[in-house]
Amino acid sequence: MTTARKPRDDAHLAETRIDGEAVFDGALLHVRRDRVRLPDGNVATREYVVHPGAVLVVPVRDDGRYVMERQFRYPLARVFIEFPAGKIDPGEEPLACARRELAEETGHAAARWQRLGVIHPVISYSTEHIELWRADGLTEVGRHLDDGEFLEIAAMSHDELLAAFDRGEITDSKTVAALFMLERARQR
Repeated sequence: MTTARKPRDDAHLAETRIDGEAVFDGALLHVRRDRVRLPDGNVATREYVVHPGAVLVVPVRDDGRYVMERQFRYPLARVFIEFPAGKIDPGEEPLACARRELAEETGHAAARWQRLGVIHPVISYSTEHIELWRADGLTEVGRHLDDGEFLEIAAMSHDELLAAFDRGEITDSKTVAALFMLERARQR
């Protein structure tokens, strides 16, 4: 059972934007530099990445195993084990994005969807939010990867996911957050 949180007056912690500039505008990411007034009246600079948001899908097969991806991530120059995920397109609803990404990356459609929650993976320097969804009742529909997208699909049990996490093989923050949510649901 969750209880509603009382609204708080956080004005004494808030920073107020004075002005700002675009530092970089890319195809996916936009970098901004803003001047802000701090709660004590001093002025500081904040640099951050503006991100359109994303979704993560936890696809659950009828046998209880999860559909996972192995994908090379260029910034860290290695392959990661992840749940399927992708960027929300302009004007796209998160659930529509989740359905699209599940089909494109894994070749599945789902009969049932459940929103698990939202995370903010790097609150110190990004506006990114990721909505997490569980997908059940999977059927094969054929995979359609984006141009330049290369990944392998694997099925893993809950215990295999936990063991991979314990061995340091799963370190992607969105996948770790989803794994935490799944573990809490199992304990209820």
